Amino acid sequence: MFQKILTVCTGNICRSPVAEFLLRHHLGEAGRTIEVQSAGIGALVDHPADDAALAFTDQLGISMEQHRARQIGQSHTRWADLILVMQKHHLEYILSIDPTARGKTFLLGHWSKQEVPDPYQRGGSAHVAAYRLVESEVKTWVTRV
Repeated sequence: MFQKILTVCTGNICRSPVAEFLLRHHLGEAGRTIEVQSAGIGALVDHPADDAALAFTDQLGISMEQHRARQIGQSHTRWADLILVMQKHHLEYILSIDPTARGKTFLLGHWSKQEVPDPYQRGGSAHVAAYRLVESEVKTWVTRV
């Protein structure tokens, strides 16, 4: 049984915080008490979530105002029981800094065999598409953890 989930993307301002807050929300609705955090492999440390990410979660009634980006390190990978990444290169990076993370690190889109593309600086439609995919994949994980 998973008690601690870490979501990971590149800058930790778009995809992984959306996944973090959606996981926390949906797990809570399901009556599950699982701690969820996020980090980035090239984090924009201490930056708030991207405006498009904030707008997406606000529409769902979920505030990410308190989010601040943080850089992933071995302490994060060792903390987590499950690590969910957006793209294969995130998984490779995690295993390069912590080989013990093998076996507990998966694509967020593992069940649908999809990566979540990076919408950063690609316009509103790229953000909406990425966040809808994140939301769909989060809902799948909630039924499996």
